Amino acid sequence: MHFTILSAGILALSIPAVSATGHQIDRRAVVRMFNPRRNASSATTPLQVGNGNFAFGVDVTGLQTFSPFATMSTWGWHNFSLPTTPGQTAVEDFAGLDWWTHDRLVNYNQPNPAQSDISNWLIQNPQRLNLARIGLSFNGDETTEDELEDKIQELDLWTGKISSSFKYKGTAVYVETWVDANSDTIGILVESELLGVGSLGVFFDFPLPTRNKFDAPFVGVFNTTSSHKTTLNPQEGAATIRHDLDETSYDVSFNWNSHADISGPLNGTHRYLLKPSGKEKNITLSVTFSPDATSAQVPDLAQIEKLSRNWWQSFWNSGAFVDLSATTLPKATELQRRIILSQYLTAVNSASAYPPQESGLVNNGWYGKFHLEMILWHLLHFARWDKYPLLWRSLPHTYSDFLSSSIDRARRQGYEGARWGKMTDPTGRSAPGEINSLLIWQQPHPMYFAETEYRSFPSGATLEKWDGILTSTADFMASYAFYNGSTGVYDLGPPMYPASENTNPNATINPAFELAYWRFGLDVAIRWKQRQELPVPAKWIDVRDKLAPLPTAGDAFALYEGIPDMWKPNSTTVTDHPAMSAIFGLLPPPSSGPPLNMTVVRNTADKIRDLWDRDDCWGWDFPMLAMNSLRLGDVDQAIAYLLDPLFNFDDAGYPEGGSRVPTPYFPGSSSFLLAVAMMAGGWDGEPGSHFPEDWKARVEGFVPGL
Repeated sequence: MHFTILSAGILALSIPAVSATGHQIDRRAVVRMFNPRRNASSATTPLQVGNGNFAFGVDVTGLQTFSPFATMSTWGWHNFSLPTTPGQTAVEDFAGLDWWTHDRLVNYNQPNPAQSDISNWLIQNPQRLNLARIGLSFNGDETTEDELEDKIQELDLWTGKISSSFKYKGTAVYVETWVDANSDTIGILVESELLGVGSLGVFFDFPLPTRNKFDAPFVGVFNTTSSHKTTLNPQEGAATIRHDLDETSYDVSFNWNSHADISGPLNGTHRYLLKPSGKEKNITLSVTFSPDATSAQVPDLAQIEKLSRNWWQSFWNSGAFVDLSATTLPKATELQRRIILSQYLTAVNSASAYPPQESGLVNNGWYGKFHLEMILWHLLHFARWDKYPLLWRSLPHTYSDFLSSSIDRARRQGYEGARWGKMTDPTGRSAPGEINSLLIWQQPHPMYFAETEYRSFPSGATLEKWDGILTSTADFMASYAFYNGSTGVYDLGPPMYPASENTNPNATINPAFELAYWRFGLDVAIRWKQRQELPVPAKWIDVRDKLAPLPTAGDAFALYEGIPDMWKPNSTTVTDHPAMSAIFGLLPPPSSGPPLNMTVVRNTADKIRDLWDRDDCWGWDFPMLAMNSLRLGDVDQAIAYLLDPLFNFDDAGYPEGGSRVPTPYFPGSSSFLLAVAMMAGGWDGEPGSHFPEDWKARVEGFVPGL
């Protein structure tokens, strides 16, 4: 499949490929089969329109009338004022904590009890903004959703349009909601007899961000009006509202097509009301959000609709596709539903200029920050589904942007190369935290992205694009590994946390998955230099060839070397992320060193299936387990993991978070698509579709995975 990259990362329309069976998939029919439909607002998840860098979530009215779902962007961030405590008034005052690390003190980016104010500020700031709430006003009356009748709502996945209709006191109201593909602009159409008699209007309201770790399902609060400021600048058929809060300011510019008046703020709030003043029974409204007052260009609704239709048709017609519609088996239908809805939702929430936060642009988790250890689960599926223009919005430039600060992080700790952070934001800082500073499994991620891209684009340009990032990453990985003179091998840790984040960091040494991933990453870095006929640093080869062996407990992999009672039933060691399954699931067989002991691999998969505390798993755990099952040839078990009752997707396709993280948890969506790509396209040595034969699956456009 071929792409043309236009402005703002838009994909040019391309002709869908012909399937291996000689039949062209009717992609439009498959996609529209799963249009979400609702008759009431969800308590936790909106229907959304968006473009990857901007999204608008709505309740059953097509706006945010009763449920203040979020309007969020890639650029919308806010800092509260720095603390005034002496010695803690600047970011540079933060000192972190020293830990003994292989007979030397290393400074880690962790909260310092003596600096609690600046430590907490760095954890909480910046946080993402809910830019505004837009809803319907019913003549100023206090109205509830229960008073509406005949509520019908549908999201058309093929065009990116939400259609909502209902009756208020017997009078019909129809609303269309769109988002422009090229800008942070909402397009709204409202039709009703109520407009002509002045009984229906549109309100705008502006919240203040909070210091909450999780803001879900809604972001910000509307009852602290004295802490921020809004200013209205009305014009003929248009207006701008400027929102000022602390050092953050942005503009909301909008225009409309009929006679209407804008007033506000109302009654000591930050709410403004646009109310028709003529006899028209419809109004169209375009609303553009901008951090720069001089850059706001408000397209009209017709332009917004055209661009949205073109973008989404291009999206669905480009790249790879899976069609399971030839069977009516419930498992296949549910898998297809999740495939289609996950593609829509990740395009809206994850295809942004920076890596997405775990809840995308729906609400705020972890103060709205993104996590670099989750970047692989979030974004790799775009490559595997041949949606590279969406991946290239954030990669590799995120790594390039953060390279300097990551090199500085490693240098301050006495290491070479670049040590990538964990919980971060556009500043490149990693938020203080014990787990944040001691986690290491994010380090080889650039190698996986680079190697995946190279098999689709095996060129000197690809090698050059990633070379500096991979070199600095491998330099750190080789420097971080500690040579153990008594065993003659290189150890990883302590102190460190494995991917499961649930061990004693001072006792955690040589975790199985991280060791396997370290070897994979160094193998790719070495191969990268060889492809360019450049010298390979001797330290990379030495560390790779002398890495500690993968630890075992009995006849299966252990979480880390020397862990007690690894496979004891009901033990705390069989909880959280079962990362050992990624050794032969996410990762291919090692291309250097001793081959995997496949008996141990199979025993590990069996023990995870039978003994692991599945109630303590969530999100990417299930697709990771599915990929392990696929490589082991157990397709039925892979499907069972992908449809596990604990791995649930709601009626609109949002992956549920559970007790530990709020809904939605988008690493579930993207890792699910990654596992499906493996099932559809296979992998080296096992290319092609791996769906059950009786499903009569048709697939297009997949390249085998690693």
